[in-house]
Amino acid sequence: MTTRGKVLVGVGVVLVAAAVVAANLYYKKADGKIVAVEGIKKRDLESVVSASGKIQAKTQVNVSADTMGRVTELAVMEGDIVKRGQFLMQIDPRNLQSNFARGEAGVAAAEATLNQLRNSIDLAKENLKLAQDNLTRQKNLWSDQLTTREALQRAESEFAVRQREVADREGQVRTQEARIRQERASLSSARYDLSKVRIESPIDGIVTRRNIEQGETVVVGTMNNAGTVLLTVADMSVIEAEVEVDETDIPYVKIGQVAKITIDAMPDKEFTGKVTEIGNSPIQVAAAAAGQQATNFKVVVTIDGTIDGVRPGFTCTAAITTDTRTQSTAVPIAAMVVREMILDDKGEIIRQKRDEKTGRPATTPSPTDDLPAGQTRKELEGVFLMKDGAAVFTPVKTGIAGERFFEVVTGLKEGDEVITGPFNSVRDLKDGDKVRLDPAAAKGGEKSSGSGVSVRVS
Repeated sequence: MTTRGKVLVGVGVVLVAAAVVAANLYYKKADGKIVAVEGIKKRDLESVVSASGKIQAKTQVNVSADTMGRVTELAVMEGDIVKRGQFLMQIDPRNLQSNFARGEAGVAAAEATLNQLRNSIDLAKENLKLAQDNLTRQKNLWSDQLTTREALQRAESEFAVRQREVADREGQVRTQEARIRQERASLSSARYDLSKVRIESPIDGIVTRRNIEQGETVVVGTMNNAGTVLLTVADMSVIEAEVEVDETDIPYVKIGQVAKITIDAMPDKEFTGKVTEIGNSPIQVAAAAAGQQATNFKVVVTIDGTIDGVRPGFTCTAAITTDTRTQSTAVPIAAMVVREMILDDKGEIIRQKRDEKTGRPATTPSPTDDLPAGQTRKELEGVFLMKDGAAVFTPVKTGIAGERFFEVVTGLKEGDEVITGPFNSVRDLKDGDKVRLDPAAAKGGEKSSGSGVSVRVS
């Protein structure tokens, strides 16, 4: 055989071998897609509800004016620390001082009139006593026939007049006493109004906002018009995070639950606190946006300790721990699927028979086909386990949800291997599909770790 012939024979052998290898690879590839398997084991789980909101002081007071006038003195700036009762600002008091002086004069005049009326009562009582003595004397004389009937009647008339005079004076005194009470009430009101022009701090705290300047005129609020908020004083010794929690999470939030708070302005720090208030009514939103915004409830988290440099209005996020489990059986969230399965009259899954060669169901009932008596279709939540080279759908009842894992209440045990990905593979997986470990992954010993093992599925 010539050299050329030998080369051709060699090339032919290589091509045949390559064809055999390609055929083997083709049929192996036809076995299925690569997926990942993770072993079930016990973990510590935390169920967390996250919500965003604002930092606020527990005690915050908006200082408004109770009287209209021009600001004549302003004693504080934003950021100043103030004490309860400390002078903040003064409103022009001249009109109210005039009202107060007028009230004082009115009370003094009414008291002088009362004194005069009381003196007139004393005089009227003396005149009454003289009239009574005269009447008694006339009666005695009349009984002895020593006076005339006219004189007796005149004495009786004089006595009656003096009685009415005393009663009239006493009535005038009572009326004047009532008038004095009225004048004193007006004076007290004028004194109170005058005290409003001097505005003092209602609490210990920090002036976090100042909306007025010296010389400006403040406006008093009415029923339909809010008044001028002059200052805002906040007590930052107790700080709260007011967050908005979605309606689907609010049933799990309870008073006293622990929360971790992060503040956007302080990204490198984390603070702790506890839930101290849960709103019973949804947060009101504008009518125009009501149909576009989710329903949220206000939750207040009181932060432990004080925070240097924090200010009201800082944006924050609270992670509220609503439940915990210690060393609980846990399944990866990525492994959870929902499948429609056929159940018998006892609620057990009816597994479809498979072709031994292809692994595919021999017969697949259509969703519209009628089922035999006692069988029903039902959507079940569960996972796919790897058992004897097959993916077996297993219903699972879950408990709390952690960041990456669900608590397993029933359906799985420690050591079970569940298929976790890739996502497309898990999405298309069917009960009974054949699976096998990827040779490269198995060779690397990943299966023994129970985490991230690659397999093939038909």
